[in-house]
Amino acid sequence: MARIIAIANQKGGVGKTTTAINLGAALACRGLTTLLVDCDPQANTTGGLGFPKDPTRHSLYHGLLLDIPLSDLLLKSAVDGLFLIPSEKNLVGANIELADHPDRERLLATKIATLRDSFGFILLDCPPALDLLTLNALVAADSVLVPVQCEYFALEGVSELLDTLARVRRTHNPRLAVEGILLTMFDDRTNLSHQVRDDLKDFFGDQIFHTVIPRNIRLAEAPSYGKPIFLYDPQCRGAASYIELAQEVLSHDSKGLGPRT
Repeated sequence: MARIIAIANQKGGVGKTTTAINLGAALACRGLTTLLVDCDPQANTTGGLGFPKDPTRHSLYHGLLLDIPLSDLLLKSAVDGLFLIPSEKNLVGANIELADHPDRERLLATKIATLRDSFGFILLDCPPALDLLTLNALVAADSVLVPVQCEYFALEGVSELLDTLARVRRTHNPRLAVEGILLTMFDDRTNLSHQVRDDLKDFFGDQIFHTVIPRNIRLAEAPSYGKPIFLYDPQCRGAASYIELAQEVLSHDSKGLGPRT
């Protein structure tokens, strides 16, 4: 059965979509059939994998609200073994339309269960908000990967998110684990990046991934070409870092990683 990982942080611009696309591609390159689910109405993961806006295309919105099977929404990416359930702007309405649904927090979990036997990993790219779409992802997930930009307010943002995860465990998903906190946009030349890294490690200990994602212009450029970094510039530092991250995620399975609080 697939391991389901939500990639979440209520702050925008921290590298959630970059991580979803490139971790998914790295896992697929390791021979693990991987599904990306674009849960963000901005649809950046959809565009970043090379799928242009298409008002006639069915998306996650139709799967959640119109009961179209998620298996009918699958798109094959340019990376062998990497698939996508796309998003589109109408998904923003789900926060309102799901409000009166009797199973509103568990709708995605129920629907995605039908795909677990078809994939090795399912990655949920969450919107930059603690809204009903993010809650659905957290209830559906086995674990949460938290990208954190190396900036001044990083510690405060992560603490708030982990408080939210604790509440989700108590009320909706007791099995929810912390996959890890991923430091992104790390600039080795600045004291600030080093200070933020050290502060986060002091506070969160082994919840911090050993892998650090560098600030890398090739990573920033790749989505505008609709390609994961492994198709755009596989020799760059950013590509190497996501290969390392995929190996670290896989090592959690081999070590029998349990929930971390």
